[in-house]
Amino acid sequence: MKNASVYLFLLLLAFGGDRLIAALMGRQVGASGIRYSRLYRGEAGAALLLVGNSRGLAFYQPAIEAETGKTTFNLSYNGMPADLANTLLQDYLEQYPPPEKILIEITLCDRLNDALIAGFLPYSTYSGRLDSLIAARQPTAWTAGKVSHLYRYNSEIYQRALYYSHRADTDWLLDRVISQQLSEEAGSHRYDVLEPAQHDYLLAQLREMIAAARGAGSQVELLINPYFPGFAAQVDHLDMLKRNVESATGLKVRDYRDALADPTAFGDLMHPNKKGAAEYIAILEKDGVLSPAASY
Repeated sequence: MKNASVYLFLLLLAFGGDRLIAALMGRQVGASGIRYSRLYRGEAGAALLLVGNSRGLAFYQPAIEAETGKTTFNLSYNGMPADLANTLLQDYLEQYPPPEKILIEITLCDRLNDALIAGFLPYSTYSGRLDSLIAARQPTAWTAGKVSHLYRYNSEIYQRALYYSHRADTDWLLDRVISQQLSEEAGSHRYDVLEPAQHDYLLAQLREMIAAARGAGSQVELLINPYFPGFAAQVDHLDMLKRNVESATGLKVRDYRDALADPTAFGDLMHPNKKGAAEYIAILEKDGVLSPAASY
């Protein structure tokens, strides 16, 4: 009987500790300057909404705002799949006035990333839509997060939220020049942007994003952002992805895969650096994808 009381006390102590520490960690996330905390805190309203995986970070906010005089918000994250992007976009449109224009980088349709979806558990209490996506795609992680609230913070998302505790992440982009070795070895690297088993599902998620955006009154632009000079030829199925996206959505994809010819404009084979992103944004404005504010 005495042992049972001790075990009960320890169980209650563990339960209480889990809830208390998780609540403190949740407050850290809620106050962070990372984009998703700002999204659910009501601080994400913008004229231009930017969406993608890590390649969507080339929609470099400081450069766009300097070129156009318009406010921006970027939902992009490393490895973000279309279903997660769709969920976050729907949450955005539900909470804010519709953006004037939404730019979507289509390689977010290249693959699933259920591990990243589970990483968004810290935000599941802010969004029923996000909570449902996690439950559907990662039921074990979702259940673990219900049993132990501390488990929700066992992710890169939480660590990045801490990193941006005291500042916004609007300048999040590679700030380095690709190494000479990687530049010279570019011809030996390949990348595939099509996952056949999940392709229709991901295209359907993109269609939902576009329908929601247009239904809210926003213009939508679909783009392929730049690759390192010559590397796009080694990205398998990129042309097929472009064709399938255009067929599924009825929208033309603006193809900038080879828009930047300067190797020093890249941080690696897949991503422009800040210098390259600024050059890319200038091209988008020249082509009319971006336009200056009326009074700018």
